Amino acid sequence: MNLKLTLSTLALFTAASLTAQFSNFNTQRNWSMNKKEILFGGGATQFLGDLGGQDGIGKDYSLADMNFSKTSYNFLLGYRYRFHPVLAVTGTFNFGQFKASDEETDNPARHLRKIEVRSILLNLTARLEYIVYQNEKVGKRNNLPGLKGMKDKNVQVFVFTGIGGAYFNPKGFFPSDRFVITDDGQQVFGTDEWVSLQPLRTEGQGYPGGSDKYRRVTATIPFGFGYRLGINRMWRIMIDATYFKTFTDYMDDVSTVYYDYEQNGITASPSQIYHADPSWNGIFGDGQQRGDNEKDAFFYLNVGVTKNVTYKSYVRGKPIKWKGVRAKF
Repeated sequence: MNLKLTLSTLALFTAASLTAQFSNFNTQRNWSMNKKEILFGGGATQFLGDLGGQDGIGKDYSLADMNFSKTSYNFLLGYRYRFHPVLAVTGTFNFGQFKASDEETDNPARHLRKIEVRSILLNLTARLEYIVYQNEKVGKRNNLPGLKGMKDKNVQVFVFTGIGGAYFNPKGFFPSDRFVITDDGQQVFGTDEWVSLQPLRTEGQGYPGGSDKYRRVTATIPFGFGYRLGINRMWRIMIDATYFKTFTDYMDDVSTVYYDYEQNGITASPSQIYHADPSWNGIFGDGQQRGDNEKDAFFYLNVGVTKNVTYKSYVRGKPIKWKGVRAKF
């Protein structure tokens, strides 16, 4: 009789302990087990500026004006710190490039302009994330045979904004089957090379009658949303889409009007002459519209993974070192 009582008491104590363990690891403190994460990823980059776009009048800042054939790439590194159940700060560094071209647009004026650029794009961002939906639960702590308990759940949907800075360096291509006539009447062909456009002052930047010289850096403001799905307690898959507003109209080296070097008394190089007006049609003259003088924008659609570095994972059979949550028996 005493043996039966002892076994019954032990069974009740074990059941109570397991119940306490389940309930304890599924409290509002679960977010603290995912405070610190490192991010790896990459994806697509789309540029929204003066070049290319769909048919008709250009749509400033609009994703509807994208040329999908000019989609480029970026890679992502980052660190995330979650300081509240629904708030986190994330620092990211993206490196890649963007492309823009009048080649495929059917808008007559832009198609005749025939400007094409590509550029490196380095982007550093600090953003504040607000988690609008979360389902984060931790199941059984120990995988004991026959022990039943809820599975880990780790899902987040979030929105964000912030501030950042970007570096760009638009380059143009002068093909070898094209030529320009210099001021002294010489015919000079291209070299099949991509050259930096900012030093060429294609819109007369810094010259008499030209616009101001631009810098190859700009502040940015990101807006976006994302989704995270836990694979296990250490790793998550992430998807996020980010739209960046910039404070420059020269990411594609196009902003104001055409500039005629000879007419303004400037002796220009063959590369300057060609890249200022690569149309080869002679219909654009000094002072005619070259761009729309609206600020540029760009867009990321990225996929990646995050690793939880708040605690250590299993190492040679050693248990996880939990932080922020302690079982109470």
